[in-house]
Amino acid sequence: MLEQPPVFGAELRRLRIAGGLTLAQLASAVHYSKGQLSKIETGRKRPSPELARLCDAALGAHGTLAALAPARPQRDTAGTAPRLDEDPAEPPRSPASPSRRQVMAVGAAAILAVGHTDDLMAAGTRFPDTPAFDVTVPGEPLLSVHRALLDQYRRLGQMSPPSVLLPVVAEQTCALRALASRTGSRPGRELLALAARFAEYTGWLSQEAGDENGALRWTAHAVDLAEASGDQDLASYALVRRALITYYRGEPDDTVALAEGARSDRLPPRIRGLAAQREAQGHALAGDHDACMHSLDRARTLLAKDPGPAPGAPVLGTTHLIDPVPMITGWSLVDLGRPQAASEILDRECARLPPDAWRTQVRYGVRRALAHALAGEIDHACRLTEQLLPLAVNVSSATVATDLRRLSRTLSRHPRNRSYLTVASRLTAVLAPAP
Repeated sequence: MLEQPPVFGAELRRLRIAGGLTLAQLASAVHYSKGQLSKIETGRKRPSPELARLCDAALGAHGTLAALAPARPQRDTAGTAPRLDEDPAEPPRSPASPSRRQVMAVGAAAILAVGHTDDLMAAGTRFPDTPAFDVTVPGEPLLSVHRALLDQYRRLGQMSPPSVLLPVVAEQTCALRALASRTGSRPGRELLALAARFAEYTGWLSQEAGDENGALRWTAHAVDLAEASGDQDLASYALVRRALITYYRGEPDDTVALAEGARSDRLPPRIRGLAAQREAQGHALAGDHDACMHSLDRARTLLAKDPGPAPGAPVLGTTHLIDPVPMITGWSLVDLGRPQAASEILDRECARLPPDAWRTQVRYGVRRALAHALAGEIDHACRLTEQLLPLAVNVSSATVATDLRRLSRTLSRHPRNRSYLTVASRLTAVLAPAP
């Protein structure tokens, strides 16, 4: 006869007893009530992935319980996301042209980017009735202006809702692509390479806006533009970006597999280091502590070798973390069910964030509050949450909302706590769907 797979509740009870813990002792270790754990052991209540990882860590089960816990159903996103192995043949359709109100919202820098292509090219650019390769374009000054624009958009993205900035950046991507098509030789290739970076950023904004479909398609388009310009490295970085989507879907195996695709020694150390960080996050989601720490060690070594971008070139990945590996270590320890260790690291690293990097502050600040909540420090977690909610409203991030929902579920296990009662209604309002 075939052996039946272990049931979560029965396996939890077996591991607990083997570890010499009473139900009350395990409940104290994971900051769940004894009654809740009893219902889970007897099969009357479904375990959450969060609880499974906490119990894994408390019992030294090395991901056994996380593998048995049912995955949490994912929310609908805008449209149906394509499979991750799709390669869309057509470029993504741009969002609706930005309105005057949107242009005003993202600031004066954006005004330079939202006109029609001909308007963008009028200053310093001549288009006679001749073939494209005869077009006269002042190469480096034009590239410098658009590179500076990308930097400004990334700064604006730290303080603006993605839905406001998204159509402006998408329009700029299309304008650069059109400009490159009318420009010959080296300047045209450099404009295409820059358009690829704009497209990659558009994909990131799409994910922040909750549109996985758009994120995947813009990222694929960025790869097409990069390859046309002769940049082969962005295709590997796209795997890191796609792994972030599977991470937030709660799919550890796909996250690790995609990140492993960017391990090649021919790639720049920064891309390999960022891939190792994402791989570590996938291992953490699976509850594999040793593999996670090994990937983080590899990320630390690779990022230390990063010579930095060429002068004026855009930076791949975050620009607001002084040293990203410690922050990702703290982040991963939350997923590994080790919230006390995570909170100590995140407290230190969050204090180092730039004050104007609102989106980064919210992203890691919410994870920090979650770590404290999972460690049973409810009052402190609520104080941190209250400080972050105004910024969370301003940046309106779909990925941050994933951790906010986890935080809300964790805090709601303490319905009589005064600090929770103070923050609960505001937290619920921030997570409510837009009308």
